Amino acid sequence: MSFLYETVDHVQLAAPVGSEESARNFYRDVLGFEEVEKPEKLAKNGGVWFQSGTIHIHIGVEESFVPAQKAHPAIRVKNIEELKQYLNESSVTVKVDERLPGANRFYVSDPFGNRIEFLEWAT
Repeated sequence: MSFLYETVDHVQLAAPVGSEESARNFYRDVLGFEEVEKPEKLAKNGGVWFQSGTIHIHIGVEESFVPAQKAHPAIRVKNIEELKQYLNESSVTVKVDERLPGANRFYVSDPFGNRIEFLEWAT
């Protein structure tokens, strides 16, 4: 084979129909992602897109929504302890997980119950 996988383009997470403002409040206002305008042909489907650097998170809406409690994106962070403190001060519940050797990591849930991992590898 001559093709090569380069990088992940985006992560799609689901949310209930009509929850775009809750997504903005969490991903934009708390986590600090920038909202990205969806292409016109996709905007009619609902949902909202976010970006921070090369990390793209798309929130799609579903009628029969069920949160992803095990499947999750994992986002590498610099200064993870500062992020943890900020999230705690922002009333976001942080669940520390020390089971991965060499990683400082924790999980949060978005407003819809989707799990998100943040981690920083020891150098």
